[in-house]
Amino acid sequence: MFDLKYFRTAFKETSLETSFFIAGTDEVGRGPLAGPVVAASVSLHFEKYEEKELRTLLKEWQIFGINDSKKLTSEKRQEILSDFPFSKDQMTVNQIYTHSYSKNMSLKVLIKEISPQLIDEINILNASLRAMKEAVTESCDFEKTGLVLIDGNKKFKSETTTVELVSVIQGDSKSLLIGAASIIAKEYRDQLMTRYCEQYPGYHWRTNAGYGTAKHLEAISLLGITEIHRKTFSGVKEFYEERG
Repeated sequence: MFDLKYFRTAFKETSLETSFFIAGTDEVGRGPLAGPVVAASVSLHFEKYEEKELRTLLKEWQIFGINDSKKLTSEKRQEILSDFPFSKDQMTVNQIYTHSYSKNMSLKVLIKEISPQLIDEINILNASLRAMKEAVTESCDFEKTGLVLIDGNKKFKSETTTVELVSVIQGDSKSLLIGAASIIAKEYRDQLMTRYCEQYPGYHWRTNAGYGTAKHLEAISLLGITEIHRKTFSGVKEFYEERG
């Protein structure tokens, strides 16, 4: 198991008789022309290391079919989320969901989003890293020993020496923790963009999630841009500069 292998590598010389955590984080929504970038953190927290308990849980998650959210249909993502100990309908930004599997092991999930305005200000890469950092640091105790698996080839900075940060290319396909985070983030963001359809009709966000499809670009030319469009993104920037 990928998560377990990285865990053993990170802590091979560390005593885990005290409490610690392992987390996976991923973001969705880097490419769209509208809407926030969204990140989720999925973390497991232990009072002490019990490999059998961890291995058993990860095997259960493998059965769920966790994978890169982009490789799964919405129906499959929702099916996977229904196997988690919280309802997909409960997914709310900035709220930590906690479930105790045992006296020794618990699960925490947190969703964070960065607004289009802040994306324009700090750029999409920094916004993505910031969303993931906030999701992890607000749901995990960075004063404890920990391991954070971050999807991609970049990682955010940490001020602590007790937590190991590991960037994992194609992590959402390799790591169950990252994969679960990607599924949660995508389902939340897709639902959010569907709700935005009611506020800003005509942009077809229910089907394009804010990406620059032909229908979306046509809507921009006819209707203009909204408060949730990213003004520094090609396809929006030109219209914004021309019309102000």
